[in-house]
Amino acid sequence: MNRCMRAWPWLAALFLAASLAACGGGGGSREPVLGFDSTPRPPTVTAVSPVAGATGVALNVVVSADFSEPMAPITGGASFVVSCAAPCVSPTGTVGLDATRRIATFTLAPGSALAPLTEYTATIAGASSSRTGLSMVAPYSWRFTTQMSADSTRPRVTSTVPATSSPGPTLGVPANTSVSATFSEDMAPSTISPSSFTVTCALPCVSPAGTVTYVVGNRMAVFTPGAALTPGATYTAVITAAAADLAGNALAGNQAALPAASNYVWTFTATAASASSDLAVASTNPAANSSAFTCTGNAISATFSVPSGSRIDPTTIGASNFIVTEAGGANVPAASVVLDASGRIATFTPQAPLSQGATYRARIRGGPGGVRDLAVPGNTLAADYSWNFVVGTCTTGSGAPTPGNAPPTISLLGTASTFGVFGGTGGTVNQGTLTVISGDVGTTAASTTVTGLHHAGAGCTYTETGANMGTVNGRIYTAPPPPTAGCPTDGTPATLAAATQARADTLAAYNNLAARPAGTDPGAGNLANLTLTPGTYTAAGGSFRIQGGDLTLDAQGNANATWVFQMATTLTVGTAVPQNVILINGAQSKNVYWQVGTTATVNAVGGGTMVGTIITQAGAALSGAGAAAVTTLNGRVLSTGAAVTLVDTVINVPAP
Repeated sequence: MNRCMRAWPWLAALFLAASLAACGGGGGSREPVLGFDSTPRPPTVTAVSPVAGATGVALNVVVSADFSEPMAPITGGASFVVSCAAPCVSPTGTVGLDATRRIATFTLAPGSALAPLTEYTATIAGASSSRTGLSMVAPYSWRFTTQMSADSTRPRVTSTVPATSSPGPTLGVPANTSVSATFSEDMAPSTISPSSFTVTCALPCVSPAGTVTYVVGNRMAVFTPGAALTPGATYTAVITAAAADLAGNALAGNQAALPAASNYVWTFTATAASASSDLAVASTNPAANSSAFTCTGNAISATFSVPSGSRIDPTTIGASNFIVTEAGGANVPAASVVLDASGRIATFTPQAPLSQGATYRARIRGGPGGVRDLAVPGNTLAADYSWNFVVGTCTTGSGAPTPGNAPPTISLLGTASTFGVFGGTGGTVNQGTLTVISGDVGTTAASTTVTGLHHAGAGCTYTETGANMGTVNGRIYTAPPPPTAGCPTDGTPATLAAATQARADTLAAYNNLAARPAGTDPGAGNLANLTLTPGTYTAAGGSFRIQGGDLTLDAQGNANATWVFQMATTLTVGTAVPQNVILINGAQSKNVYWQVGTTATVNAVGGGTMVGTIITQAGAALSGAGAAAVTTLNGRVLSTGAAVTLVDTVINVPAP
């Protein structure tokens, strides 16, 4: 057989592979893994912290960026700088890479800080891949604005896999699982390491060796065992207080009460390994062949079906595995490619608005090196998945955003974004001993108008009694005088200036929301038992209530899905029983806004979970006297006027 004849089988196979790859239609389709373009591509930035457009950024922040692949040291012709316009003096700092070489950090010089209420620009240029040697195609820049002071809010663990149970251990955990924790805010990558995140078991079980990774943008740390765990053994996972946020605040775990730092510990018992099963793309936003995708303020997302019950491995969600191309084949640059808190929705946000009327193709990479879950070894997509869509309408000029598609920008809240409670000109009153506010508290009134609260500062208590003692995991900003002689840094002209700015920003946000085009009132004033898609909703009768059932907000897989509820007068949640707002399909509390013309009352009987940023003109009350259960607000309550009253209320300020 001559050389040409010997080549026929190989040529036939190549032709078949190419033909199959070409068969991927415009709809959602599985494509053979061989159809994926394996040509090395330049590295890209997939996520940054602080996020682009962020406000209320701490003065002592560490600036970080996550790359699509391991990078070479950022030296020589490569650079990572943070700058500001004169008369501000641009800061100096140290640039480094974490152990995975995917996360670059800019750390301020010791003893230095950013200027308050100042816009900074971070720029990375010339960085190159350690694997291919290819450099970034163009510099990557983003902007953020600082707050008045340093950040003092401790990070917390918001969820874990396996789940945390009390007292534990959590039973029935597949032995072939990775262990992960999601944080309430971005963490300093250098503080997430094998020494600060451990998984152990008691003899005769052998504690597993593994790798620890942290992913910027997802706020998730992952411990991946080198092999499956031992069925029947009980494991203890620990994230120590050495883990810290970007401002250096140590973790507030579950081993000590706030405001102290402590470890976060949870236990679980392994059972038989789960069977391997391919991942699948369950839905996309926009849908295949859709022509309703808006070009401004939106993102492209894919929701995964994960038969193992695990989450998607966040380290596999990036610009190399989630690619969007123009009709001519050119890649669309990504501002970020991240995984949501559920671990099932991947979102690609373009750097610039897409072109109206243009056709785009999105592709998720499958097979080895593609998207996988957190099983050990990870389950993957059997093949690449792709779909086409056409960009429909665009927002131009200064017109209002398309309801439900273009969210209020992060800068909507300005410096008020760090506050869990703002008591306007009236103060904040807490009753009970179970209140925890993970965020700042403020008022433009004197410190004496804040009662029943304390924060981590020595002696910084605000008229507490044995029955009324709440914790602020942040700072308290008021007008003079200081609350106690032992807390001279509170109740000063500086804290009043910060509170005054926050009130101005709260009022600006209120006016922004109130000025948006009115929407529908689907429940004739009562939002109970409704499932609402993103959009603006306006109370025809002036007030909204959630009474007689819960309200569900369905993002339909859109990570930027936004809800604005406008009402001229009151908001009332719950009556004789508490009610809840439930988020599904990627909905996020940071994208829910309640614009309340007068007062808001949330679950006066106690209990229930409310969601979103509530901005009122005449105060608010969360829970009530004699409440039998803790009321939770995943959001903020901000008043421009009267006081805010809390009774045994937990408030979790969402991350940007």
